[in-house]
Amino acid sequence: MTDPTPEPQSFDGKAFVRRLSHAPGVYRMLDKRGTTLYVGKARDLKKRVSSYFQKQVSGPRIQSMVTQITDIQVTVTATEAEALLLESNLIKQYRPRYNVLLRDDKSYPMIFISDHTYPRISFHRGPRRRQGQYFGPYPSAGAVRETLHLLQKIFLLRPCTDSYFSHRSRPCLQYQIQRCSGPCVGLVAPEDYASDVAHAVDFLQGRSDQVIAARVEKMEAAAAQLDFEQAARLRDQISQLRQVSERQYVSGQSGDVDIIAVCTGGGQACVQVFSIRAGLNLGNKSLFPRLPEEASPEALMTTVISQYYLGHDVPKEIILSHAPEDEATLGAMLELRAGRKVQMSHKVRGERARWLEMAVRNAQMSLDSHLATRAGMQQRLEGLKKALNLPAPPMRMECFDISHSHGEATVASCVVFNAEGPVKSDYRRFNITDITPGDDYAAMHQALMRRFRRLKNGEGRSPDVLFIDGGKGQVSQAREVLETLQITDIKIVGVAKGEGRRAGLETLVLSDAQGPTILPHDSAALHLIQQIRDEAHRFAITGHRQRRAKARKTSVLEQIAGMGPRRRQQLLQHFGGLQGVARAGVEEISKVPGISRKLAQDIFDALHDD
Repeated sequence: MTDPTPEPQSFDGKAFVRRLSHAPGVYRMLDKRGTTLYVGKARDLKKRVSSYFQKQVSGPRIQSMVTQITDIQVTVTATEAEALLLESNLIKQYRPRYNVLLRDDKSYPMIFISDHTYPRISFHRGPRRRQGQYFGPYPSAGAVRETLHLLQKIFLLRPCTDSYFSHRSRPCLQYQIQRCSGPCVGLVAPEDYASDVAHAVDFLQGRSDQVIAARVEKMEAAAAQLDFEQAARLRDQISQLRQVSERQYVSGQSGDVDIIAVCTGGGQACVQVFSIRAGLNLGNKSLFPRLPEEASPEALMTTVISQYYLGHDVPKEIILSHAPEDEATLGAMLELRAGRKVQMSHKVRGERARWLEMAVRNAQMSLDSHLATRAGMQQRLEGLKKALNLPAPPMRMECFDISHSHGEATVASCVVFNAEGPVKSDYRRFNITDITPGDDYAAMHQALMRRFRRLKNGEGRSPDVLFIDGGKGQVSQAREVLETLQITDIKIVGVAKGEGRRAGLETLVLSDAQGPTILPHDSAALHLIQQIRDEAHRFAITGHRQRRAKARKTSVLEQIAGMGPRRRQQLLQHFGGLQGVARAGVEEISKVPGISRKLAQDIFDALHDD
């Protein structure tokens, strides 16, 4: 009989520190599962890491983290700037729970003009793989769409895909509403279209004065030729260009500038980023970093800048609301990232001061709105605690729903909410298989078993409340799954539809209660439950529709063994399409070259399977 695997010994931090050097570098703290708890950088690794293992450790959160450490991995760097850059990369890669995290995973949107005889102008997000010109980045998708709308209206550039463009035989609706010049059917000469593209590029690069001047010359030439209709159109375009130019320019200065303002309060922080490219104000965006503990605006500014510019171009100048901690190291990191000098300013005057004031004001308003929403969420959680008789407000809630069309393409959804609202990174879908079509109980059982078996294996976090979209039958399935896996301390709540499926008449089916519970229609707890249930329903329906559409795009012939692409093509050509094949008998199908009688029978059976 072999001895059981011994429990891992507690981490001896002081012994580990004795082996460290005084060089700059990055340290990564791991728990017993190898999960990264915290990533930090240090000018002196030995001094910084040793501070975690002193008798007096700052804050209960850090104390809790230290008790979970089973290993520390260290990377020594040549400079502190390199350490800061590596720290930011590791934070983005591992997303440790004890670090300040900037929730900005999506790349910023851009405007793309393709490399084509008649270039297409379109919205772009993601890697720059296609040939063409990219403009931006813009802080929000709304800013991109507003600019695209303007460019289409003024320059009449096509927004359609190349495949759509190449198959047109007559102009589309975009031409009819004067949003495109109709290059697909030759209604504009290539040189005229190229001129419009060049003017659009000039406008996007901040040379709107040149664009306006060229439009003025065209307008005067059209008027001289008595083409007053064309002159009127050009006059309207010039007016629109002037309005946008006046609205977007920042005191006429050129260059690339970012303005970053930080506001903190109520245990939350808001970061407001204004982007200016080629002198044009491209708009702003609010970011809400996850704060593991109270952090000063100066420390937060350092973290935000180091993480933000990992995925975004570094401008020549950054205007800040607060001086970051260790500004010299941060500046060196940005120069390392950009490959050139980067100016950071936090004491500015004149027009720059007004723009910074605007960014701070926007950050404060966004933070106030966010805190108000968070306060409303806390009120709902308190109401849920009372309604469900919980010992404390739930910190994690999951909801499951099933969606299908008469048993076809059954999909189960799992959505997750916490004290801040939806946690979309934890959403999951389950494609349900091997059940009787339309058996919602079996579908719910399968989805729950797959979800909580992973939890039993140490994957993911356990919810405080498990909502099930359904009544007693679905709740009994949930109870059976948790009892089978020996999982306790999860409150199961069924959300049964009310009379006429009307909102506000839902009945709660509690696994540990004798009868159903009905909450008042104005109950804050009921509003939260409805929000969670509706989100699960939306997520399930979306998944079901995607799965059904994918299945219906697949030909029945593709699912028959022995039917490769060549045989399918021969069969369809012989009968003129799938309907012709379906009308044919086994003898007729077997006459097609390469189709044996057995394969013909398989084809016939597949097409006539009720």
